[in-house]
Amino acid sequence: MDEAAIIAYITTAFDGVDAATASQETGAPEVAWGDTFFFYNPDHSPSNQMFPFATIVTKDYGDFDAASNLNRPGIFRLNIGVSPKTYGAHFGPPPRGGATVSATDYDFTALDRLLPHPVYAPQSWVCVLSPGRETFETIIQPLLAEAYERAAGSSARRAEPT
Repeated sequence: MDEAAIIAYITTAFDGVDAATASQETGAPEVAWGDTFFFYNPDHSPSNQMFPFATIVTKDYGDFDAASNLNRPGIFRLNIGVSPKTYGAHFGPPPRGGATVSATDYDFTALDRLLPHPVYAPQSWVCVLSPGRETFETIIQPLLAEAYERAAGSSARRAEPT
């Protein structure tokens, strides 16, 4: 699957989702240009875009996030924020204490394979590089649904009067 098909899926399968592609026009830092961020934002208000539940990243970010070697032609990484329970079901407990998984035996350059996120695994993020259709339909779609539900629930809790 390509980035456009994934963006179309996420923005049509889930109500109230905004997809923001970082660019000079959006005021995003240049390093993020071309990356896409998915927010639960039912009123489509710029002030509601708190934190993405999924992202598509198209390039490495220097030494900070280069484990996936995204600078290869046509390669992108879909990142998804899941619950610690779901993360644990796939990879065991998330790393703690500022640890990352990028120094482990995972091959973060492998295509079409669910992996812990090389930087954000401690926050229970998972990823897949350039997912194929079967992986997307059988593994990724349920993870996206969970991430969306978590974002919608978080939004509802923020909106509740205290």
